[in-house]
Amino acid sequence: MATIYIDNKAYEVKEGKNLLETCLTLGFNLPYFCWHPAMGSVGACRQCAVKVFKDETDTRGRITMSCMESVSNELRLSISDADAVQFRANIIEWLMTNHPHDCAVCDEGGSCHLQDMTVMTGHNYRRFEYKKRTYQNQYLGPFINHEMNRCIQCYRCVRFYKDYAGGKDLDVFAAHNHVYFGRSEDGILQNEFSGNLAEVCPTGVFTDKTLKEHYTRKWDFTSAPSVCQHCSLGCNIIAAERYGELRQITSRYNGEVNGYFICDRGRFGYEFVNSPLRIKEAKLRDENSKDLNKKNLLNKTSALITPGKTIGIGSPRTSMESNFALRKLIGAENFYQGISEQEASLHKLILEVMNSGIAYIPSLKEVEEADAILVLGEDLHNSAPMLALAVRQAIQKGPSELKTSLPAWHSLALKEFIQQEHAPLFIANPLKTQLDELAQASLNLSPAEIIQLGYAIAHHIDSASPIEHLLSESLLKEAKAIAKALSKAKKPLIITGTSSMQEGLVKAAANIAKSLKTANLCFVEHECNSLGLAMMDAPPLEEAMKHVFLNDTDTVIILENDLYRRTSSGNVDRFFEACKEIIVIDHLHNKTTQKASVLIPTGTFAESDGTLINNEGRAQSFFQALNAKNELIQESWRWLNELFSLQKGISIKDRTSPHELLEEIAIAMPQFKGIAQAVLQSDFRINGQRIPREPHRYSGRTAMNAHDNVSEPKPAQDLDTPMSFTMEGYRGEPPSSIIPFYWSPGWNSVQSVNKFQIEIGGALHGGDPGIRLINNKEGMSSYYDNNFVPIELKDQEWLAIPVQHIYGSDELSIHTPGVTERSPQPYIGLNKLDAENLNLQDGSKVTFETDGEEVTLPLRIITELPRKVAILPHGLQDFNCHLPIILRIKNLKKSR
Repeated sequence: MATIYIDNKAYEVKEGKNLLETCLTLGFNLPYFCWHPAMGSVGACRQCAVKVFKDETDTRGRITMSCMESVSNELRLSISDADAVQFRANIIEWLMTNHPHDCAVCDEGGSCHLQDMTVMTGHNYRRFEYKKRTYQNQYLGPFINHEMNRCIQCYRCVRFYKDYAGGKDLDVFAAHNHVYFGRSEDGILQNEFSGNLAEVCPTGVFTDKTLKEHYTRKWDFTSAPSVCQHCSLGCNIIAAERYGELRQITSRYNGEVNGYFICDRGRFGYEFVNSPLRIKEAKLRDENSKDLNKKNLLNKTSALITPGKTIGIGSPRTSMESNFALRKLIGAENFYQGISEQEASLHKLILEVMNSGIAYIPSLKEVEEADAILVLGEDLHNSAPMLALAVRQAIQKGPSELKTSLPAWHSLALKEFIQQEHAPLFIANPLKTQLDELAQASLNLSPAEIIQLGYAIAHHIDSASPIEHLLSESLLKEAKAIAKALSKAKKPLIITGTSSMQEGLVKAAANIAKSLKTANLCFVEHECNSLGLAMMDAPPLEEAMKHVFLNDTDTVIILENDLYRRTSSGNVDRFFEACKEIIVIDHLHNKTTQKASVLIPTGTFAESDGTLINNEGRAQSFFQALNAKNELIQESWRWLNELFSLQKGISIKDRTSPHELLEEIAIAMPQFKGIAQAVLQSDFRINGQRIPREPHRYSGRTAMNAHDNVSEPKPAQDLDTPMSFTMEGYRGEPPSSIIPFYWSPGWNSVQSVNKFQIEIGGALHGGDPGIRLINNKEGMSSYYDNNFVPIELKDQEWLAIPVQHIYGSDELSIHTPGVTERSPQPYIGLNKLDAENLNLQDGSKVTFETDGEEVTLPLRIITELPRKVAILPHGLQDFNCHLPIILRIKNLKKSR
């Protein structure tokens, strides 16, 4: 700790920080533009000026930029010195000379960092009388809008896009006061994190184009803390509603998970909530759905549920509360995971390794601290984008042996010092990945070769680990080099996952972690609650099918799950034919809902409260942002709980809150001990007040409903959480898990998050949201045996593996027009030599057989793809070839 003096008052502060973040941590309002806590300092905007003095006798001092000055013991500075105040006022006036007078129409108006800083510095009158500089804006794709005239040249956009996120197609052009930030020509921004430009930019240059489709002032949102639904990482988000529609997703700070950022799929993939495919009416076979009310629907559905003759199929894309409520309704012995046997087995193995204690399971923030990383069988930009971003930050910090006295915040100096001396990164994957440019070695191998490479690495580190099979001398040499680099590292990290659906990868990664003894181990899974469903330890989908085929089963209840995405269409069709009654609870129409004899509409994450468990075993809760006007749209767990009440003869009026359901989960399944801590009880209050979802500037509450009633309607009541659907309530800082939006006096933009942190860039007050549930045990007593048996492929046979795409593979985000636009069409990928041997060219129509079904797809020739390996995209609309399981593709031939 160090003692510094700010305006002659002493403060105890951390060393190693710069003066700007130290002053902000202490609560001072000091303006800034170019500095960002995740990206460090470059001193470009000159807005954060303070006066620094040599000692207590120095009365003159010197003006310095606080973001470029390190904290040191006995340092003296002044924020309120007249020279510093005037300097900051001059700077903001200079920055504003070319800025347009368009706050009234700017998307950032009222929530703009530039507005906040202008007010903070006291600049309130424009003296500039000359012609302003103007630019031509660019088309940047379906996600980001460009308005270059608003730019103040802070350089944040290119620093984030190029330096932090690794983008290649956005840059800075020209010089002096004619600097232009954009692409060399119009076109879609290719980086998967481009949406963060809308939050990183302190003005309105880069804004959310999807918000413009149904424009709303940000202070008129009803917002709620939520969790991203589109992959297993559990990034924290804020869901914002207006006029009964979800209108924007923004990042919600969590120092342990996603930090300040989210990926574009998480930010823009929300339109499924507003989709025309939403299920808004219940359906009963042979009955008029218009005559159904909630009471009739519950009674008629309950009559179809016979104890002992009803089974339930859960889902990895719905909450723990909903999965448990289904298990509770039909009994634990009748509850099944709604995923394939192969995927369920893989998740069970991952849980076994996570619970074994052989390695620590890191958060995304902890991934950034790794000094050597091995990725086995994952293309992280497509399967877990924010994990790829975390890996990039770890690698760009340089190897651990690279010693420097430069502080961590001095980004430009560090970049110059490190140059190309990256920390070692090794990637083994069938296809090229975007992280290859940073990798010390990138190996394009078949799944069998990747598995054997992993075993070889573990054996080189510890000879007690099983040896590999089948590897060439060159790959054995690579394995030895990787083993050496990992052994040398202080914080090595191994990453693998479920994309290739190979248990051998998990076992090989576990062996490497055990051999290193100090390694971290990170697993990537498909869906937002994949790990939570796996922790329930229920039988897979195939067992549910067997149960129906072999037993006298009357009814099956399918919870938020399209079974046609889980296994072959033929298997699902036979299953449904064997079912007497099919009750489907879901929020979007799909192939499974078309088979329902009873269809019950449910709320999406935006209309629901619930809890998800991410890939590290962290339980996090999401909250309702909007109230569905239709009484039939409510949480799945509420429908199931009401059905349970009818079955048991309990009054439906006796509500069960999410917190109570979580407590029941922990009692019924000890592996979930502590999960109830993820959400506050519904009766939690601060000074007797609820937490408002609406900011105090919220407007139009009466006018927006005047077509129905000119009187102000009664606000919706929230009996499940401590929050309210109004702007009345506690105006201070709520607990970190239920912060619905970031705002602080004088800080209207997202930059106000610094007021909610213990220290800038650190944890939120009271700790970051989420409760880790994975409890490590003593560790693996022995290594996993190398019992992997490679598949012997005959002529005209290929091993087809699923490939993830950030745009298109996710079941929900594809309903966003911009995501659909960027999603690839279904294809089959082959090695160039394999294609030539078959006399096929790129784009040729290829017909192949799988499980007796013929499929025709265009060919995509992929040079680096290993021989005898074919790739098929996972989860694309209008195409589902049993993915995500491994297929044998036979009789490949050119289609006429």
